Amino acid sequence: MDLAPPSTSVQADELIVLGLESSCDESAAAILRRRSDGSIEVLADLVLGQIDAHAPYGGVVPEIAARAHAEAMDGLAAAALKEAGLALDEIDAVAATSGPGLIGGVMAALMTAKGLALGSGKPLIAVNHLEGHALSPRLSETLDFPYLLLLVSGGHTQLLVAEAAGRYRRLGSTLDDAAGEAFDKTAKVLGLGFPGGPALERCAQNGDAARFDLPTPLKGKPGCDFSFAGLKTAARQIWEGLDQPGEQDRADLAAAVQAAIAASLAARTRRAMDLFAADYPDCATPRPLVVAGGVAANTAVRTALEAAAAKAGFRLIAPPMKWCTDNAAMIALAGLEKLARGETDALDAPARARWPLDAASAKLDPAIGSGRKGPKA
Repeated sequence: MDLAPPSTSVQADELIVLGLESSCDESAAAILRRRSDGSIEVLADLVLGQIDAHAPYGGVVPEIAARAHAEAMDGLAAAALKEAGLALDEIDAVAATSGPGLIGGVMAALMTAKGLALGSGKPLIAVNHLEGHALSPRLSETLDFPYLLLLVSGGHTQLLVAEAAGRYRRLGSTLDDAAGEAFDKTAKVLGLGFPGGPALERCAQNGDAARFDLPTPLKGKPGCDFSFAGLKTAARQIWEGLDQPGEQDRADLAAAVQAAIAASLAARTRRAMDLFAADYPDCATPRPLVVAGGVAANTAVRTALEAAAAKAGFRLIAPPMKWCTDNAAMIALAGLEKLARGETDALDAPARARWPLDAASAKLDPAIGSGRKGPKA
């Protein structure tokens, strides 16, 4: 079998890409059209969640997620084509998340995309899930390169300069847990249910953030790296040390954790804004600060980042809420960008549990070390 990518014309007046996503616990399919003037039109955008399946366990169970993705992907792809009013032979390429993520889940979208590409003779485009998040604000507004990017989710917290589509430079990353993981695991300790991040945010609305004294991660440390493991542990110890904690205790601690995470994200991002301003003095002001990923949906985080951005002469840009969490529209967009550059992938493109967005610098200087599967971050 010839596994080489088929030849692709990138000179078409418009390009249409089907995107598939299954890296964690949401199965998704979307179809995007890139018009000749570069504008983007979302023709279909479907997401199928798995909250009920994972709720009894208080978190995502990889085996359950993989099985649900495998059962859903074919039907979602067909439904997206139907919603867009297109046949498979009318699209120009099939894009799918190829990593990073839960490997069983990643394989579901990628294998479905390979089958569709092979059957239709269309090119396959393997997409880095993180690049989907990095480009997601471009789904709803014009955003020129370069821009400063805070990528913050359940599995990733990092600051990068998006120099161009496909080219990213890391300024900082988490040294241990991601911000979203700190939200989720604290929510689990507090018994707030799943998904933890949104549940903690709701609980925090009735809390006093000043009641509990939590540590400030990396206080006084230079650089743009993050750390949330100590904060998460301190919150657990406070909760376990309370005598018969009630609802107000729960709300106060939730508010304190949320405020500490938001403050840490804002403070470390402020350092990155200073670096970006020095490196790109000719960038038009206010300079762009993009926040993407699931934690970008948190109101307290957005508020803290907006204030920090305004003080530094930046403008906070975030995708609409529906494109903050995992979705296939962002995967299709990243696929469109690659297709326009003439970049497609062979049918043996691998599924990857780890795939740093800044692969070169991650290999040379991994933030969390490198294992058998490659750099963790």
